[in-house]
Amino acid sequence: MRKLRFGIMASGRGSNAEAILQACREGKLQAEGALVVSNNPDAGVHEVAARFDAASQTIARPDFPDGGSFAETLIGAFRDAGVELILLAGYMRKVPPALLREYRGAVLNIHPALLPRHGGKGMYGIHVHEDVLRERDRETGVTVHYVDEEYDRGPILLQKGGVDVRADDTPEALAERVLELEHRAYPEAVALWMEKHRSIV
Repeated sequence: MRKLRFGIMASGRGSNAEAILQACREGKLQAEGALVVSNNPDAGVHEVAARFDAASQTIARPDFPDGGSFAETLIGAFRDAGVELILLAGYMRKVPPALLREYRGAVLNIHPALLPRHGGKGMYGIHVHEDVLRERDRETGVTVHYVDEEYDRGPILLQKGGVDVRADDTPEALAERVLELEHRAYPEAVALWMEKHRSIV
């Protein structure tokens, strides 16, 4: 079976990108990172990509006169790289609908909570963990889901709980423990997607 070529979209340090690329390097995933795209030229994910010999580009919406040309540029970059699956890994911008249409069923996101709880517009990063504590949940976890036009509403591919919410937790402490689970769950979800969607070629 030839390796899956995937793309990553990230805005920050790229720890989930690193976990996935490391899983590939260790042979846990029959896949390779073909292209990393960030909206931020200073994002740490560019350094992550370089360490794993993956190409990276900055493609930012403000650099384009209209949304259509932005979407076309994204699609073209991923197509030119032979990308079959796109992974959102802390990408802090809304994905253009045209990209979702082009890669229908092949764009995944990881969310640091047990959807449908603590999802939707504004629920990202530390805000999610603040909401978990505010609602006094006893347990949290992560969800990997297909991306569609609505925030955090796409079908769930993989969900893992088991992160206890402690009485003395801060959002930052909780985020750190959830992130450890993210790093295990995302490569597992990629493998599951490959089982579900790829032909043996």
